[in-house]
Amino acid sequence: MKDLFSLKGRVALVTGGSRGIGAMIVQGFLEHGCSRVYITARKAAQCDAAAKELSQFGECISIPGDISTQAGVAALAAAITERETTLDILVNNAGAAWMAEFDAFPESGWDKTVDINMKTPFFLTQALAPLLRAAAIKNNHIAKVINIASVDGISINEMETYPYAASKAGLIHMTKRMALRLAKDKISVTAIAPGAFASEMNKVARDHGDVVATQIPAGRIGTPEDMAGAAIYLASRAGDYVVGSTIIVDGGVTYAR
Repeated sequence: MKDLFSLKGRVALVTGGSRGIGAMIVQGFLEHGCSRVYITARKAAQCDAAAKELSQFGECISIPGDISTQAGVAALAAAITERETTLDILVNNAGAAWMAEFDAFPESGWDKTVDINMKTPFFLTQALAPLLRAAAIKNNHIAKVINIASVDGISINEMETYPYAASKAGLIHMTKRMALRLAKDKISVTAIAPGAFASEMNKVARDHGDVVATQIPAGRIGTPEDMAGAAIYLASRAGDYVVGSTIIVDGGVTYAR
């Protein structure tokens, strides 16, 4: 039991790992023993700077790129394959949101949001499946895919973020379907549905956390430890028997809506 939550020696990739929830997970992985964590983000300078900062906790390697396209997904998979023969953990965290009134919602905003939130996690997992399968065989443990969804994919809020909520709900359902297929390959697919965490995407929680906290049963917004803890649980041996499930990490908001 003593090493139940250990990630010692494991190699991970966290998309969108340069800031916010992604960076919280990266730090947690490194501090719990990952030998290397790769991060990717669209802005190269930001990705490189984040990797340098996170390297105080362990080895963090930047591979910048735009994975909202199939070419970008293929390029990232190729870059990881050049460096590694196995991949123990994949966290599909990169995401996008778009808000506009119903009568004026643009197709461009819809496509951008759905592609990065739902299409990219599927095709990146597909592209990296050979490395995940190899990790399960070579390292004799369950490889992990963790999709970062949202409480907005479970319950409805008042914001007009139509494709965001729909794509996160789709990601939660897709997690179940992928999990059933990949379980036989000793790859566990799960998801996390975060609530209010301070991030660039959730500027309200970041800039007005005290106000947001009044609407949360737990009385506060999420901390880096809250997010890292859920991800470490799923990524480690402790989460081996969790297959297809989505863990809600929101301080009770989902059930209070």
